[in-house]
Formats: sequence, C-alpha cells, structure tokens
Amino acid sequence: MANVIKAPDPVAIPVAGSDDTFPVNRIFCVGRNYAEHAREMGHDPDREPPFFFEKHPSSLLFAPAPDGAEFPYPQGSEDVHHEIELVVGLSKGGNDISVEHAFEHVWGYAVGIDMTRRDLQGVAKKMGRPWEIGKSFDNAAPIGMFHAITEAGHMAEGHIRLDVNGERRQDGNMNAMIWKIPETIAYLSALFTLQPGDLIMTGTPAGVGPVKKGDILEGHIEGLSSIKVTVT
Repeated sequence: MANVIKAPDPVAIPVAGSDDTFPVNRIFCVGRNYAEHAREMGHDPDREPPFFFEKHPSSLLFAPAPDGAEFPYPQGSEDVHHEIELVVGLSKGGNDISVEHAFEHVWGYAVGIDMTRRDLQGVAKKMGRPWEIGKSFDNAAPIGMFHAITEAGHMAEGHIRLDVNGERRQDGNMNAMIWKIPETIAYLSALFTLQPGDLIMTGTPAGVGPVKKGDILEGHIEGLSSIKVTVT
C-alpha cells in the first residue's frame, strides 16, 4: 500500500562531535519543577505532585550556538516568554521504571528553551482548558546539540542560565529541581509507556520573562553545547 499524502519528515537532533542524530518521538515537559519558579508563578512547590504537558516534535527548532536560529514571533500572541531547560533523551522505554534504574534509560542531554505564549496559556488556565495552545506551536522548542550520557555524565547538578541581549535573565543550578531526573522518569513511566526517542524537558529556574522582536537569547548548561535564538 502507498501513502495517500506525503509522509512527514522524521524529526532528529544532531549529536555533538559526530554525524549521528538522535531521532525524536514525543516531548514531555515537567511543569514548575524549580521551587523559585513555582513561587514566581504563584504556586507552592511543597504541596504539588509533578504534572506534565506535551509539545509536538514539529515544534523543535535546532539552534546551536554560535550561529543559532531565528525564532519568528508566533502569531496569535502578544506575550511570549522564555524558559531555559535541560532536555533528557531516552534510549529505551518501558512502564513502571524504578528510580534506581531510571538513568539506564537515558541516552543523553541537550539544552532547550520552552517558549511559551503566556497570554494564551493564561486564558486557557482561567477557562480550565488544556495548555497546548500556549506551549505547542511552531518553533516552540529551540534545542541544541545532543550529548551522550557517556560524555556528559549524570546531570544531577550544574549551572543553568539564559541571557537576553547579554543580560542575565535566568540563573540557577539543576540540583534545585524538585523532582530529579530519575524520579521524573519513574513517575512518567507509571502514566505512559515510555519509548526510545522520547524527550523530557525538565523545568526551568526562576527569571522567566517576555521576549520581543530583535532579542538575542543565549542558553547555557554546564557541560553541554550552548544555544542561541534570535527573535524575528
């Protein structure tokens, strides 16, 4: 049998230092996973279990520094925010993965930015509707080179920051995650059958804020390749 329309192109992210790529399946995102960010969004991080939303793989925007990529200001919004995040890529999946064995399912890591149409997200929240309209749109997930866990190690801590036009906006350490990477994988695997190629965006430190046309965003995580995004 033949496809009745052209099949979508597969989504894959280049691997640092090689000609290999990491094929992408789904993108899970952890909401409010840093205490200070949870507080700046008006929530109590000590009382909330982890929760998740998804971005579509087509929302990925490959933006490795130094050249980076252009991020066209998205239609339908007048308040778009940046959220710097560590991205985890899974090499194998499963259900009910234990915390103790969770790192065995990780292939590697990349730097990502969760771009958010904050105004549309806010409307959805007030109306009790899903967030996808504010989170999953064209180019909503800038990402850098993937690094294998054999190179980067277990990313339990390390400096994470984002600059806008050379000014520090977000500045934190990954050891401040409320739900650590193994815990997040274990929790997700109790809700979904995780699969190779799944990505997990692990939350953002405090300091999220709006971007405007002409802004240059530079994201850095200790031990990984940086990313650069120019808002157009």
